[in-house]
Amino acid sequence: MTPTMSALQRFFAAEAAYVSAGGDFAEMAACLATDVVMYQAANLPYGGEWHGPDGIRRFMDAMKETWLSLEFLEQRFVADGDAVVIYNVGKLRARATGRVLNTSVMQLITFRDGLISEIRPFYLDTAAVMAAVADTADGE
Repeated sequence: MTPTMSALQRFFAAEAAYVSAGGDFAEMAACLATDVVMYQAANLPYGGEWHGPDGIRRFMDAMKETWLSLEFLEQRFVADGDAVVIYNVGKLRARATGRVLNTSVMQLITFRDGLISEIRPFYLDTAAVMAAVADTADGE
């Protein structure tokens, strides 16, 4: 296994512990460059740019406020040097509505010196995300 894939596995394990068990964010932060940036689609409830490990922590907290559960049914990885593309097929349950969203997300994660320096997720359908989480009749 490459160092990049090992670092990614450590990050995903720390992320799962943080989300499911309220784990210590320090384990996730240890995988992140101090200037890490995550770019989320602006129209999502957790959209925008998230800077630094503290920004990633705030993003994770916003995700926990939005989604009651996240289940990844399939993940595929393609690594090229310091970049990894991950194709995720998932089932998400919205906290506010209880609606289930079956969707896919592609992520480009870039590493520098063995740490995650950039995260760029690409959602299949951001409108479907918003419909699942919207607490209105429009989301029915």
